[in-house]
Amino acid sequence: MLSQEELELLEEDLKAFLIVNGIHADEWEQMNTAAPEKAIELVELFSDTVLQKVYENLRFIEHRTTRSCMVFNLKPDRIELISINATADTVNLSTPNSIHDALSNSAKQLTVFKTEKAYSKVREDEIHELLEQGCVNSNEAFWYQLEKVL
Repeated sequence: MLSQEELELLEEDLKAFLIVNGIHADEWEQMNTAAPEKAIELVELFSDTVLQKVYENLRFIEHRTTRSCMVFNLKPDRIELISINATADTVNLSTPNSIHDALSNSAKQLTVFKTEKAYSKVREDEIHELLEQGCVNSNEAFWYQLEKVL
């Protein structure tokens, strides 16, 4: 479910969603008081709708730690992964600059590989799980820079 802050940012979209579902302002206020569980169900449905649209448009995500950087290319039918892993504790992969530094100066202390697999679930469900595990939005330029390294 979207947070209160996210819902506030999407207030106009939520209002439009409620109107499409036949609920106007006075009914919404009454529902929040008389049947809060029903209001929560509608907010959950709205949240699912918003997240579905976001996940459908998401193309690249990444997960970084000090010892690894994994970048995912979220294709329609499969997910591709480029992974860089440090084999030495002295190598840091947590920021773009440290990754560049490691690739330039510590390449022998890295393992780099690319792989792919078909989604084992609905694409958006797998994306949701990856985001829940700490992945964040990434970009196409970063992906293609890493592909050049390979």
